[in-house]
Amino acid sequence: MADFRSVTVVIPSLDPDERLLKVIRGVQEKGFSDILLVDDGSQPENQHFFETAQTELGCEVLHHPKNLGKGRALKTAFQWLIGNRQEQRGCVTIDGDDQHHPEDIAACVEAMLSQEHDALVLGVRDFNADNVPPKSRFGNKLTSFVFRVFCGLKVSDTQTGLRVFPRGIWERMLGIAGERFEYETNMLLVCKNAGIPLVEQTIRTIYIDENKTTHFHPIKDSLRVYGIILKFFLSSVLSFLIDYVLYNVFNVAFKSMGFAKHLFLATVLARILSSIFNFTFNRKAVFRSKAPLAITVARYYILWAVQLMTSYILVALLSKPFGDSTLAQAIFKLIVDTFLYFISFRVQQAWVFRDEPQKNEKERS
Repeated sequence: MADFRSVTVVIPSLDPDERLLKVIRGVQEKGFSDILLVDDGSQPENQHFFETAQTELGCEVLHHPKNLGKGRALKTAFQWLIGNRQEQRGCVTIDGDDQHHPEDIAACVEAMLSQEHDALVLGVRDFNADNVPPKSRFGNKLTSFVFRVFCGLKVSDTQTGLRVFPRGIWERMLGIAGERFEYETNMLLVCKNAGIPLVEQTIRTIYIDENKTTHFHPIKDSLRVYGIILKFFLSSVLSFLIDYVLYNVFNVAFKSMGFAKHLFLATVLARILSSIFNFTFNRKAVFRSKAPLAITVARYYILWAVQLMTSYILVALLSKPFGDSTLAQAIFKLIVDTFLYFISFRVQQAWVFRDEPQKNEKERS
């Protein structure tokens, strides 16, 4: 059996009940001795649970003066671990509502310790189980599907709170965007882009009172979780409108001037102008890329050139049977560019704005 004393248990908590103490005793009985609680702004009437955990069960407790969100609570934990637990081999994050079984926690930690290179281990649930509330089944399956299609992220449980982090990736976790539930999804995307393996470990699917005690707000937090996709959609819509309006203006203008290549000239000029806005917005607001500017510009305009030629060729071929009709060209351009939109997101997320992979701690040693 692995030495679980070398792995810190991290429990972010907001307004806990007696289940928090049950969870702590459960992992202690399994052999975990270093436990860190992050109180994310709990009400005064719930503070006695943290006091009991600290004085009677020997836990470390950190407090937020007000609720800052699960993402910020996890970042607070990573910051503290970096300063106080560098001798540890890793940490495991769990929920304090007794939804993670001690044996599953131990299995996930053993999976992390057995990896040859630093990897993020995810305790994944089976959402086809009979005890899964319908809204949880639908929400989690939808999220997994959306991120698989748009981001190429092949993770069956994107919102699991049971995760094991080797020490070598702690510092990287601090630079990830997001303060609330979206942080956990952003974390997966960052690891994927950085070449950090995502290892799945099947765990029990436990829901208590149909998950009524969750602090996840279906609408507000879902918008945060889908943030990167929604921002890319907004960027693409705005860029498309700029491109589409300018294209039609230039196409009509150049055609009236008698230019033989009016379709090509309109396509190129409109795409150049819209690309400046699209690149800037995507780099700073969507992907928040830290890759060198020169590299991202080069990659972006390689993709841009390929899209430009693809759009021009397909529109020209599809509209050819309709003669030189600008209406047909406008309709086919709308269809073609919508198709290219989905491809562009995947390429930009996986290549154009990808941060350069860094060697992790195990590879450097």
